[in-house]
Amino acid sequence: MNPGEPTTGDCIIEAGTVLCGLSADGTISMRHDVGIRVAGGMIAQIGPLAAVGYGNDHLARFGSADMIAMPGLVNSHHHFGITPLMQGVPFAPLELWLPQFRAMRQVDVRLDTLYSAIEMLESGTTMVQHINSGLAGAPENWMATADATLKAYTDIGMRAGFSFMIRDRNILTYDEDAKVLAALPEAVRSWIAPKLDASKIAIPDLMAFYRALRESWFDARPDHVRINLAPANLHWCTDECLQTIFETARETDAQVHMHLLETERQSSFAHNKFGHSAVQHLKALECLGPNVTLGHGNWMSRSDLDIIADCGCSMCHNASSGLRLGSGIAPVNEMRRRGIPVALGIDQSNIADDRDMTLEMKLVWALHRETGLWNDRPDAGAVLQMATEHGARTVGFGGFTGRLEPGHQADIVLMDRRKIGRPHVNARTPVVESVLHRGGRHAVTQVFVGGRLVVNDGKVITIDREAVLAEIAGRLERPETQGERQAWDAIDALLPHLEAYHRNFTPTPEYRPYRYNAMAD
Repeated sequence: MNPGEPTTGDCIIEAGTVLCGLSADGTISMRHDVGIRVAGGMIAQIGPLAAVGYGNDHLARFGSADMIAMPGLVNSHHHFGITPLMQGVPFAPLELWLPQFRAMRQVDVRLDTLYSAIEMLESGTTMVQHINSGLAGAPENWMATADATLKAYTDIGMRAGFSFMIRDRNILTYDEDAKVLAALPEAVRSWIAPKLDASKIAIPDLMAFYRALRESWFDARPDHVRINLAPANLHWCTDECLQTIFETARETDAQVHMHLLETERQSSFAHNKFGHSAVQHLKALECLGPNVTLGHGNWMSRSDLDIIADCGCSMCHNASSGLRLGSGIAPVNEMRRRGIPVALGIDQSNIADDRDMTLEMKLVWALHRETGLWNDRPDAGAVLQMATEHGARTVGFGGFTGRLEPGHQADIVLMDRRKIGRPHVNARTPVVESVLHRGGRHAVTQVFVGGRLVVNDGKVITIDREAVLAEIAGRLERPETQGERQAWDAIDALLPHLEAYHRNFTPTPEYRPYRYNAMAD
């Protein structure tokens, strides 16, 4: 395989306002009534339109004085396209939700990737951390899956970090799989055991594949692709597994994105098994550092956050996921007080079951409005930074994109000020507040990645989007096969046993399922 470099645009983009990024003093840096000159995919100049355009009459021109330009958004935690809800999987706590994925209809990898990429690009997301749910079967299948995924992102025009979840224990529950299987009826055991066996891959073999994938894609397309590592979670990874992964990351200078402390059960697992928190355990294994992003973190303590800050890690906040699955709310304000960079991820899908990051940003802003008159809450500028600059860092594009400044890649979203303001927004309203609270997919007019126009008039133009959506619909609307019906029957038989297993768990006395301002007597 010899991936070719996608074309980049040389152009001039006009905007009435450019949201460049958050300044050191916590305010948004802005330019007004300017042009952005793009050369070789990078921002070469931002200044008065006459100056930027001088001698550049040959360049294509986009935008207008009615446009607000902002950095492309980053979905820092994503798995696959067609959502579980679309596939008939109801929402449930994580531990009872994930097993049902095994009954979902398999969708062509390219189509599945393009589906969510369309949703992301058309709502202004230009970069994604794609975390494949896990490899299984023969090695040639691993490369075919990765190639199809990355080729889809390349064709549609997104930047992508690609990783695959790595596990070597406790796939079904928080206990050894053999113990869980032994307690299942024969019919259920005989259905699921081969699937577990197919995912039992030696960690050194996965590391060898990671290196081969990196050589194939990152070396050929360093401006558009990162190949990262994704240990699945502490209860899914032995110490030996983790140490092998992090040693590989050190040797290859890779980013690591690890799910951690998403649910209360995961927190209790660490304390019960190790006698201390999951974060303390990772620190003892020397698995924390500036190249590490921890996804979720809903159940981190203040002492955990002190360690995270001291080690220079980033956090990825998946707000919709935590709410929809009842997993919890990450302590984002405590993270920010410690200077921990927080990125945003939509995880499987957001509160509207799609991948609109502008909606996720609204939720994040509202979710962390702690009560009190003088609380330090994330304002619109801080949330925008989470969804851009901090996200780019976690994917591996830090300092390369995520801001609109000369020397950065031209990943630019144009929102129409008229659509944001319809019928009117007072001039006293800060532009960044208007963008966060009133902006959205309806106002996204054009999107550029490396100066290449990928969305025009609010629609993806790099692929035949309607053909993709029609083909997906055609495949999913087919009648269930006998094998698919058997899969649902097996899951229906499995769930009561998993529920019985989890009912034996007793939360700690301090556990509170919700945080209320006051409790009735």
